[in-house]
Amino acid sequence: MAQQQPLIILPEGTTRNIGRDAQRNNILAGKVLAETVRTTLGPKGMDKMLVDGLGDIVVTNDGVTILKEMDIEHPAAKMLVEVAKTQEDEVGDGTTTAVIIAGELLKKSEDLLDKEIHPTIIALGYRQAALKATEILDDISIDAADKETLLKVAMTAMTGKGTEKAKEPLAKIIVGAVSQVEEDGKVDSEQIKIESKDGASVEDSELVSGVIIDKEKVHPGMPSEINGAKIALVNSAIEVKETEVDAEIRITDPAQMQAFIEQEENMIKEMIDGLEAAGTNVLFCQKGIDDLAQHYLAKAGILAARRVKKSDMEKLAKATGAKIVTNIEDLKEEDLGDAGLVKEDKVSGDDMIFVKECKDPKAVTLLLRGSTSHVVDEIERAVEDAIGVVASTVEDGKVVVGGGAPEIAIAKGLKDYAETISGREQLAVTAFAEALEVVPRTLAENAGLDSIDSLVDLRAAHEDSQYMGLNVFEGGVCDMKEAGVIEPQRVKKQAIQSAAEAAEMILRIDDVIASSSQGAAAAAAAAPDMGGMGGMPPM
Repeated sequence: MAQQQPLIILPEGTTRNIGRDAQRNNILAGKVLAETVRTTLGPKGMDKMLVDGLGDIVVTNDGVTILKEMDIEHPAAKMLVEVAKTQEDEVGDGTTTAVIIAGELLKKSEDLLDKEIHPTIIALGYRQAALKATEILDDISIDAADKETLLKVAMTAMTGKGTEKAKEPLAKIIVGAVSQVEEDGKVDSEQIKIESKDGASVEDSELVSGVIIDKEKVHPGMPSEINGAKIALVNSAIEVKETEVDAEIRITDPAQMQAFIEQEENMIKEMIDGLEAAGTNVLFCQKGIDDLAQHYLAKAGILAARRVKKSDMEKLAKATGAKIVTNIEDLKEEDLGDAGLVKEDKVSGDDMIFVKECKDPKAVTLLLRGSTSHVVDEIERAVEDAIGVVASTVEDGKVVVGGGAPEIAIAKGLKDYAETISGREQLAVTAFAEALEVVPRTLAENAGLDSIDSLVDLRAAHEDSQYMGLNVFEGGVCDMKEAGVIEPQRVKKQAIQSAAEAAEMILRIDDVIASSSQGAAAAAAAAPDMGGMGGMPPM
């Protein structure tokens, strides 16, 4: 008999992990990623310094920023990065919590796999536990969305970040901004513009009831300050338009040339006269403004800025009530917006135009200040988190206390629930409950407290009150509701659900096939019709 030829399926350079090896590698990747961000959790969390290939530095303890800046290769680890990004997009905070819970769920699943429990059973148990955890979270939530609660939520979100010393004044302007843009119980955070400039103290940050445009006036002869502004928003260029089709103009006399130039000037002047007739004294143009148009605008005493970003134009419309017009000739008085003051000012060496004192603006600006660029970047990240949690609280009207209290309460409820389940899923539900305790344990470790003693004290305190959490500043246990440590319910719910779903997905993977483009290219060049399968014998 002729010798049987080996069957080649995948190109050379492809690696493959099967079964238990694939699960162990994926779980290990998740655990390593969770351990990386774990030390940043809580008010006493440490910062990470991230240096990219160009030498640029980011100093932060924001979980999602750390994970985005890291150059992560492992596919399972990338799935946990997606968990953090989703958490950031949905609620703005709790990214570190979501990742460390996912990492701990994977760690607990490893113990269950060693006991010969099938991954599908573990995934099913985790799913049941996540649903029950959501129910328990609803039971322990507090209905509140008053201003005092919103201030506490904002301060809790900023505690332990670069804003620590100025968290109270920052919390006030954040709550003011969110309250201003809220419409019918919904908050569009995109309408809160953040401008950050270094060279001043954090306490100098302010809320502007309007929009700050990072542009300067286009002509030095224009006024720098206008009270009682009537604002026109134009999204087309203010210049003589070219013909739609190719055209050739033949000039046989110098007088014709002069007439042609004068006609162009008249067209520009008519545009500016139309603006003036409508009552315009401030103009924001999304595109260019011709040099001649700038001259006529300055003569008319109109303050103008060009090449304003589309997003800024939309915010100006929401803040001032102006309509964005495409054809400047169609501009009418009712299309203009109002602002009490428009002023060009220099901030940290850059000219900026402030549109202030708008009546009931639905777009506002936070001007954040800090001593250096690295400080102001971290302040901006903290403020973005705080805006997210305040917006979630306004929309949902539900909060929970912090300090690890909800995790202990949910873990306690899940352990009781596990006793009502028959079958091996009971072990997975118990493991889920124990995994949630990683949050208070990590808070204790990062604060330099004994994690075992802290957990024991918390469990005992929860026999009397579900609001008891860990006081990381003084050590010991205290009532988090009285201490004013408040978080939105949505942060916890999203973190637990995302972590559970990511852990389930990773657990169900029993085969990882990773191709190598270099290996594939080499194999294709050597033998177009054949290939090898790296990491395993020919089939």
